[in-house]
Amino acid sequence: MKRSLLFLIPLLVVVLLVLWLQPEQQVEEPAPVPIKVELLPREALLYFADPAGRYLVSEIQQIAGCDEDRDCVRNLFIALVKGSQGDLLPILPPQTKVLNVELRDDLVVVDFNGVFVHAHPGGSLSELLTVYGLVNSLAVNFPYLKQVQILVEGQPVETLKGHVSLARPVMADFSYSRPPQADVRKDVPNE
Repeated sequence: MKRSLLFLIPLLVVVLLVLWLQPEQQVEEPAPVPIKVELLPREALLYFADPAGRYLVSEIQQIAGCDEDRDCVRNLFIALVKGSQGDLLPILPPQTKVLNVELRDDLVVVDFNGVFVHAHPGGSLSELLTVYGLVNSLAVNFPYLKQVQILVEGQPVETLKGHVSLARPVMADFSYSRPPQADVRKDVPNE
């Protein structure tokens, strides 16, 4: 029995040493599969120029879905660049690009490419419709965002073409807006 014990003890020590020195096998957990949430389009009220180019008229459009305010505001400005889905006139040159959007408390800083200024037709009324079309569209869709600072290629601009000051952030002004006109002929009974 002593012989068997003398044989078993070293064997047991060797087995324990081997087990102790072996690296632990780590059980790999499968990598989490990212869940892609499809963002549904959202409804937005956008302002464009009336067919005569005299004032702003609202139009409801579906804009790209978003889950953060910054992205939602960017999508709103992109929809304004794309223009009206009806017969309203655009307020921005169609080649305008939204380069960046930042939110700072109640201020939105939007940065457009140079086309925003260079391709703009100019004129005081046209500039007013552009500026307030942007700001009013933002104000009705995001009431907690009260001001817009417009940059071009990352730099502040004094004005678009010399008529409307952009030196400071601009707040909404609905005096340039009119409600959509109903077709009067629809309301006339058949005679």
